[in-house]
Amino acid sequence: MKHIFVFGSNKAGIHGKGAALYALKNYGAVYGQGFGLWGNSYAIPTKGYNLEPMEYDDIELSIREFLNFAEVNPDMIFEFTPVGCGLAGHDPKRVLHTLKFYGCSGNVLLSNSWLEYV
Repeated sequence: MKHIFVFGSNKAGIHGKGAALYALKNYGAVYGQGFGLWGNSYAIPTKGYNLEPMEYDDIELSIREFLNFAEVNPDMIFEFTPVGCGLAGHDPKRVLHTLKFYGCSGNVLLSNSWLEYV
């Protein structure tokens, strides 16, 4: 199975800090691509083109799109980092609620970095 690192990005795809920089260096994220599957990474935008934090409702739509993508790609294992909880400043409980409410397929796993939030 292919391992995919899921991280919070910005719409401009400037992967300069946090999990986005890690994805760029280690999982094939592409500079300038702020959404979707690139290499062994999947970017979920949590900040806008000017690096301003996005409203959570907009992030939630992207998480839902990711969950649909994961469901139709059972041959991939997705390591879901605390998307939107770091530099974008959203409440981890809200992200976890979104994952629970919309449901994760069995191939979506929370990364160890969630331990600091739970």
